[in-house]
Amino acid sequence: MSDAQPGSGTRLTLDLWHPNCWACESTSEVPGGVLAHAIYNTPKADIERDSVNGLFTAFADSNEEIEELLSTIEDSPHSGELLELQERFGTGHAAPGNVVREFFLEYDPADMVCPVLLEHGFVHSQPVRIEDGREYWQVSFAGERGDIQPALDGVREDAGAEVTIERIASASENGHRERNRRLDALTPTQRKVFDLAREMGYYEWPRGCSTRDLADELDVSKTTLLEHLRKAEAKLLDPASDR
Repeated sequence: MSDAQPGSGTRLTLDLWHPNCWACESTSEVPGGVLAHAIYNTPKADIERDSVNGLFTAFADSNEEIEELLSTIEDSPHSGELLELQERFGTGHAAPGNVVREFFLEYDPADMVCPVLLEHGFVHSQPVRIEDGREYWQVSFAGERGDIQPALDGVREDAGAEVTIERIASASENGHRERNRRLDALTPTQRKVFDLAREMGYYEWPRGCSTRDLADELDVSKTTLLEHLRKAEAKLLDPASDR
């Protein structure tokens, strides 16, 4: 691959699944999701293999859902000891759920896909988001665009992974990245409500629909509709907020 100058290269969002992943398995079974922030080596070793600790944020729409998610993660055959943090670790990244919990998790480094991505030239630049059994990686690729597909084929072969490109842009497209980052802070329900409001002309002048029209379209109460819409708007205006 060619050497890249600062600011050059390609930014991609990869939709990825790989085997033996506790996060993919857990989020495919129950609601909610996980943000993966950082991996730390640990001096503790299992009987047959070394382990690593990862810092993660679990997110969901309710306390009940997040408890179910954490319990499912703990029960996974691919996870080890889970240590929930009582206070925020200071990751500085907004999670998309209404309820968030941070935790350390010990697991086998052989189950990680990150080293394979790095080996093939993909460097992740943001926390990895895992929902509905899929991982979403924001990565940079310093080589030529024509080398991306062969590199992805290498990841698929070496990791036994399923990988598709969800989004691709040049590294200089800062405005698009910021917009996408803010949209990614929404829960699936908030994104659905916000997208419908835009499609039906709610933000046009004069307005193409009312909140009652939106509520009827989604078959929810007007109060529920407004709650989801206002939370979505608040996150888009201030994605670092904990709303």
